[in-house]
Amino acid sequence: MIGRILAGRALRSFADGFIAVVLPAYLLALGLGQLEVGVLSTATLLGSALTTLAVGRWGHRFSIRRLLLVAALLMAFTGLGFAGLSSFWPLLVVAFAGTLNPSSGDASVFMPLDHTVLAAATDRTSVFARYSFIGSMAGAVGALGAGLPEWLGARMSMLDALRLMFVLYAVVGVAVWLLYLRLPDPHAEVERPAVPLGPSRGIVWRLAGLFSIDSFAGGLVLNSLLALWLFERHGMSLAAAGAFFFWTGLLAAGSQLAAGPLARRIGMINTMVFTHIPSSLFLIGAALASRLDLALAFLLARSLLSQMDVPARGAFVMSVVTPAERPAAASFTSVPRSLASAISPSITGAMFAAGAMAAPLVACGVLKIAYDIALFAAFRQVEARASESQAG
Repeated sequence: MIGRILAGRALRSFADGFIAVVLPAYLLALGLGQLEVGVLSTATLLGSALTTLAVGRWGHRFSIRRLLLVAALLMAFTGLGFAGLSSFWPLLVVAFAGTLNPSSGDASVFMPLDHTVLAAATDRTSVFARYSFIGSMAGAVGALGAGLPEWLGARMSMLDALRLMFVLYAVVGVAVWLLYLRLPDPHAEVERPAVPLGPSRGIVWRLAGLFSIDSFAGGLVLNSLLALWLFERHGMSLAAAGAFFFWTGLLAAGSQLAAGPLARRIGMINTMVFTHIPSSLFLIGAALASRLDLALAFLLARSLLSQMDVPARGAFVMSVVTPAERPAAASFTSVPRSLASAISPSITGAMFAAGAMAAPLVACGVLKIAYDIALFAAFRQVEARASESQAG
């Protein structure tokens, strides 16, 4: 069962990898502006947040397998919708209702469902690290595919070549649906609670509040917006940007394998905080760099550290709630994050349109550092107590 979840993550991340880079180029080719790119990115995250909220509130009543199948079909329809539409308002509707992910991580309704299944593993942090590693690797390979439209452009119009990438996204959605079709029902192993959250409600809401700060900051520099920044600030080509995001994904993937051993040695909270702060400093350095090579060097260094907190964060949430609360905890810690990050892209789009190209990157770095300090102060003792209770 875990193998199918990991395979599904790989397929989805492959599609997300090229879509995150292709999306701004496609929207610009349709005649939309920087502000519209930001608004559409906001719509994708806002829709994902509301869908994830619905899963957290009512999903415990249904089979996880059934919810995953519905989400996979929604992914296929999202790709077809973007491929077949050209006007801003219809695209906005599809972006809001669909599964498009303009970020470097899994920001869709799939995430809490996946986490619920993975939480049954014995070495939870290592399994979450594998989940993140596979997603980052597949996303990196997918980012290379962003150069495909330029190759196809010699045989068809660039706009048609970009549309084909969304058709490919839909095909991946169908493949994911076929994969989940044979997924066993994990509800046989997870008790259905009468209410989604019980004794862990307080800690879940505190975590959700802190995670939302991190996600608001991250939403300022989604991969799609970072690609737009590279296009507009430094004149990178689509193919070069795809190659760059391949390497950032590769570095992020490799670093996530170290998250499990590091968390066992220094703890999950320390792993999250002590890798995240340096990555934010590198982002600020990239924003202030005047040359492309320096900016790319800072961004690559950032990628080596910025995602190590992801498996530790997922494992930490699952470790401080009861098994019956895990689906709701995964959803309710994800929803405020998605809602917060949904606001940010429009702000970045407005900053770019106003000519403040460095401001979103600097703001992201500063806010993330503030989040790390607050997380460390609030939860360093909670992890120790959770470990003691599990040992007892």
